[in-house]
Amino acid sequence: MTTHDLTIRDWTVAGWLGTPRPDFAVGDLADRVVLAAAFQMLCPGCVETTIPQLRRAAATFPADQVAVVGLHTVFEHHEAMTPVALQAFLHEYRVTFPVAMDQPARRGQVPVTMERFAMQGTPTVMLYDRAGALRRRTFGHVPDLELGAQVAALVLEDGPTAAPPVAHDVRPSRAYACDETGCRV
Repeated sequence: MTTHDLTIRDWTVAGWLGTPRPDFAVGDLADRVVLAAAFQMLCPGCVETTIPQLRRAAATFPADQVAVVGLHTVFEHHEAMTPVALQAFLHEYRVTFPVAMDQPARRGQVPVTMERFAMQGTPTVMLYDRAGALRRRTFGHVPDLELGAQVAALVLEDGPTAAPPVAHDVRPSRAYACDETGCRV
């Protein structure tokens, strides 16, 4: 399986926060376009751009058509980014959409979903069609207008499609570092 074959059902999560029900699962996102972003609460680019962008998207698109979700994927500062700290972060930043906690790896620093999807770091913006197919994965910030147009185009599609992904990471990988745009693995 390549990253092009992955769907949202390939997420492996340790749990969810901010969900409408305690038994919420990835399957509850079925039949909707899903705008998701992998983030860390100690990633400057995530806090300054991605979380506010997801909040705007959740307030803009109808929830029965577009699901907005976060994926907290911790590859650094593990001892500081606990579920309790994440819950406080979500409250303080007024995050009202569901947030999954990526399953920690048995070995190594990179969690399971982040590794499986070959993410380069955080934030990573992902866009899934109604069938759950990954149609976009971008490391870093995506401008609101560009992302909104792609979400709207997927909403207007009649159903599952075999179209290729819109875009995948195109930025060269660098050694681990955090700056105003995000944090690299």
